[in-house]
Amino acid sequence: MYNIILAFITAFLLTFRVIPAIIYIADKKKLYDEPDHRKSHSKVTPRLGGIGIFAGLLFSIILWTPFNSLGDLQYILSAFIIIFLIGAKDDIDPIVPIKKFSAQLLAALILIFKANVIITDFHGILGIHELPFLWSIVFSLFVIIAIVNAFNLIDGVNGLAGSVALLTTLILGFWFYKIDRIELAIVAYSTAGSVIAFLKYNFSRATIFMGDTGSLLLGLISAILSIKFLEINSTLVDSPDYIPSGTIFIITIIILPIFDTIRIMILRIIKGKSPFHPDKNHLHHLLLDLGLTHVQVTLVLMSINVLFILIAYFFRRIDNNLLLLIIIGILLVLTGLLNFLHKRKKKLTV
Repeated sequence: MYNIILAFITAFLLTFRVIPAIIYIADKKKLYDEPDHRKSHSKVTPRLGGIGIFAGLLFSIILWTPFNSLGDLQYILSAFIIIFLIGAKDDIDPIVPIKKFSAQLLAALILIFKANVIITDFHGILGIHELPFLWSIVFSLFVIIAIVNAFNLIDGVNGLAGSVALLTTLILGFWFYKIDRIELAIVAYSTAGSVIAFLKYNFSRATIFMGDTGSLLLGLISAILSIKFLEINSTLVDSPDYIPSGTIFIITIIILPIFDTIRIMILRIIKGKSPFHPDKNHLHHLLLDLGLTHVQVTLVLMSINVLFILIAYFFRRIDNNLLLLIIIGILLVLTGLLNFLHKRKKKLTV
């Protein structure tokens, strides 16, 4: 327990102290995120906050993870470094998407084949249970890369991506602590400490953004912890720490980036555009158009996220597919309400 607390404190303090220096260097070298028609900020802002997050969590993980608890951590850290390097390169000097995707693919392959971060069972979702090995690899690759990029896509308002990552790491970190997976609990709480320190500089009038360095890294960590939860939870059926409907529970924890990414890609395809074509139709953009501030948008979306987690937890003993239908139904109702309010606001302002 002490190692976990110390990891959290160390990560927080290091990130908190490092970020002002990063802001200074970014200002001096003019490494800014320039505002444009797709972005929701109006002033040039440094975008290298992810470097501070990475420094804090990496140092803390290495310092406080007991040697006898390392497990597959060396491979997880290797994946962290790959994503950090490609994210930092893109923040400083933008790269073509294929190079970014190649780095994500390499990191995902390391996680699957060396760190055993792999989905082997659907646990009855859509009537599917254990997956054949090849399909397990393919699906795990898809999930890891999808979550990584989903976090990148929701990083459009101050505090949102960081808050989703914070919620994910706090909940899953506590669960990993309870089942005595200390190395994963330290990864989770080191990340949480670094994110809290970063959010101090990112909320309200943001003085720095996390950039691709931060959003891709937080997406990767969330993917690792989520998949590890799924696989470990399925082995604890007779344990008091077992969570029935664990698949739905983990989906609700990261439901914002998952749902918004699926939703935005479907909308783009319907409009005859590439699913990767950038626009301003994300949930946070719609809420901003209604007149909410960045902080209000983040608070609204995080409150909804927590609501879904509570629904999944308190109804965890019902059938997986029924619970999934309930979650999807509520999502569609809330999204429909948001679209209605957004269209009405546009009509009133015409």
